[in-house]
Amino acid sequence: MADKLYISYNQIHESIRDAVNRFKINTDFRPDLMITITGGGLVPSRILRTFLEKRNNRNVPIQAIGLSLYEEIELNQAAGGTGEGIQVQKTQWLNAADGKDGISLLGRRILLVDEVDDTRQTLSFAVAELLKDIEAEEIRHGLAPGSSDTHLGVFVLHNKIKPKKRELPKHVMKNYFAAVEMPDRWLVYPWDAVDIEDHTTRASPLN
Repeated sequence: MADKLYISYNQIHESIRDAVNRFKINTDFRPDLMITITGGGLVPSRILRTFLEKRNNRNVPIQAIGLSLYEEIELNQAAGGTGEGIQVQKTQWLNAADGKDGISLLGRRILLVDEVDDTRQTLSFAVAELLKDIEAEEIRHGLAPGSSDTHLGVFVLHNKIKPKKRELPKHVMKNYFAAVEMPDRWLVYPWDAVDIEDHTTRASPLN
């Protein structure tokens, strides 16, 4: 992998704004619910909501899920392992699947948001689990699986052009939006910065 590429808040803001217009997300996909993968998806989700049209006179709500992969790999390697074969772990999830007080996913136009599509392992896991939740809720309501007119799409700030370890279903890939397509580089995001001024300087095109 090449050297580090520093990304500024301004660059993120502009990339998301341009992507919403380029992909016509407000007119073609029309999301009415965002589900963000913490922690990298939190800031992009909030910026994205600024550019999404309101639905029923309300801002598009943001729900959060937590997944862990790279931390699990690091812990395994620190313990003397190779880091191979480590699976994505849920650390936080929607309470939609219990069918009681949780948010209903049926009939929604859901946009799953993360900061980067690297190996696609976490995205694939999240999509698979959300599709299971949707099907389970359909069955609880006496509906045939896939009959609730629920749509699931994916928005990522950066997609690294590289072989992926997992794939997404074709019907989800029809609504796959990557604000920036880029080579495989080590991305440094501003929310990880200790010195934000130094980080922003490093993110300048002149550096």
